[in-house]
Amino acid sequence: MIKAYLHTEDAILSMTVELENLDSIDTSSLVWLDMISPTPDESIAVERAMKLELPTRQESEEIEYSSRYWEDENGIWINTSFLVKDQGTIVSETVSFILKDSFLTTIRFSEHRLFTEFSRKLRLTPRAFRCGGDVLSGILAMRVDSDADLVEHLSKEIVTIGRQDSQTFHEPKEFLEYITSYEDINITFRENLTDKQRVLSSLLKSTMISESQKRELTMMIKDVNSLVISANFNFERLDYLQNLFLNYMSMEQNKVIKIFTVMSVIFLPPTLIASIYGMNFRFLPELEWKFGYPLALGLIVLSAILPIYIFKKRGWL
Repeated sequence: MIKAYLHTEDAILSMTVELENLDSIDTSSLVWLDMISPTPDESIAVERAMKLELPTRQESEEIEYSSRYWEDENGIWINTSFLVKDQGTIVSETVSFILKDSFLTTIRFSEHRLFTEFSRKLRLTPRAFRCGGDVLSGILAMRVDSDADLVEHLSKEIVTIGRQDSQTFHEPKEFLEYITSYEDINITFRENLTDKQRVLSSLLKSTMISESQKRELTMMIKDVNSLVISANFNFERLDYLQNLFLNYMSMEQNKVIKIFTVMSVIFLPPTLIASIYGMNFRFLPELEWKFGYPLALGLIVLSAILPIYIFKKRGWL
């Protein structure tokens, strides 16, 4: 599907463009051409009508991070990642931007709520978007705001993990997998923010971007830098929670080992006494005593109670 946004005197008109009508679009009033999951025929038609070179989905996703921004005398080509929630998880999808002449062309392969909200903003405030550079700046600004909300939401969830009772997780493996899942999400955030830093820095150096747009980009890159700090802090907080949990597990294991140690010390003297009187020597002094058996039992009980009393008195139990 192809949507075109054309600037008039006091409004911006949006329209769904059919292939046979592409040649009739007035590029002098066009500010934004949005391509949503374009078919090969649509891509070919747009390339011919707008004199553009459009990347395929495979080409845009396979480009290295260092080569995701390209600029020449004809225009600017950008391939940047957008975060999307998919069945409760955060995934990164590539969106292509082509800024040529006075209009912006975007290529995306999924429905992003951000673009829907921006198209509404575009129609409500037409005077703020006079050309494709304004549209590009507006989309990136909205994307940074959306990323800020996602990072803030992730930070709150990480704080919630720290406040949960240790009994919530039945096994240590379950908790560690829980922490690992949040670390994976935070890594995705961090990579996405790094990608935006590269894009914004490159746009600030471009001669095709106006001074007013560069001022907006400067504010955006400051916001992205603060989000990077937040993402790094989330890493530190997750590492802290993981270390805290491992220390807790170590303490629990030490308690178990302590119990076994105390029990072995308690039963050691009775075992020693029983072993002495259980030896098969012919001559034992107490063997012929009338009260030898009760005396041996009493010594066994006393030798078991005495260590318990000493341990409790010293606070070891």
